[in-house]
Amino acid sequence: MTSTTPLSEYLAEMRRDIEDALARAVALSTAPPIISQAMRYSLLSGGKRLRPCLTLTAAEATGAPLGTAAAEARLLALPAAVAVEMIHSYSLVHDDLPAMDNDGLRRGRPTSHVVHGDGLAILAGDGLLTEAFGVIAASPPVTSRADAPLAPAPRRLRAITTLAAAAGAAGMVGGQAIDLAAAGRIPGQTVPNSDAALEEMHARKTGALIRAAATTGAILAGAADDVIRAVDDYARDLGLAFQIIDDVLDSEGSNSTLGKTAGKDAAAGKPTYVARYGAAESRRLAADCVARANASLERVGLGGRLSEIAEWSLTRRS
Repeated sequence: MTSTTPLSEYLAEMRRDIEDALARAVALSTAPPIISQAMRYSLLSGGKRLRPCLTLTAAEATGAPLGTAAAEARLLALPAAVAVEMIHSYSLVHDDLPAMDNDGLRRGRPTSHVVHGDGLAILAGDGLLTEAFGVIAASPPVTSRADAPLAPAPRRLRAITTLAAAAGAAGMVGGQAIDLAAAGRIPGQTVPNSDAALEEMHARKTGALIRAAATTGAILAGAADDVIRAVDDYARDLGLAFQIIDDVLDSEGSNSTLGKTAGKDAAAGKPTYVARYGAAESRRLAADCVARANASLERVGLGGRLSEIAEWSLTRRS
């Protein structure tokens, strides 16, 4: 698609490629049907697919200066895009459990544990997390194209390392632990009521995977280290902006608009940007994040669709 194509159409094309790749990845699994069906229920339930779109867009943007065609860059990054979405889906399955956020609605339909029970939901999440690393290692393949390019093994290893760090205890898992403590769900554990603590929680719980989504795309496209660092800086600020707007939408939206339970963070007594600063100031802080994100791109001569995605994060409604 040309650079003049509206962002909505560009992302819709990306999502079609991602949906096909996700379906192929789980269809080729040799898992027993009982767990495969539970994994498919959450993985193939739609959604914005922001993170895998970011992976493909980052690959496209950073591959272009190297002479890599857009279609080839996307194919190089597609295994990482699928892996990122598998990990994101696993995190949602586990976040919704009664022991975590205890939510019954996700992407407009009952959550996994409501449909399959707690035990199978936990196992489905475990399966998605573990299978993700097999996919990024290129087994099973996520495209039917026999001539699809495959990133060199050192790039794939670096992408796996990056994604594992983002998903693990220092990243998303650690952020969820802080979130539980902040909500008073861990006996004897508290979280400081400070700006720094709030930002750290979001940087780990939401921001870490968004950063990994973008940087793995750049890594697999073969970008230089300074470009990868700039993309990482961009995605760090994008991730924070995204979470701040999530807090605003949680306070202002409805179940039907969001596709999940609105107002649950406030009801649970969780610290949020809206609770701390109010909606108007929160939106201003998010705009500051996007300005910093775009400045990081400009540092290495990037922008385009990555900048558009950052700007879109401020105006989204779900």
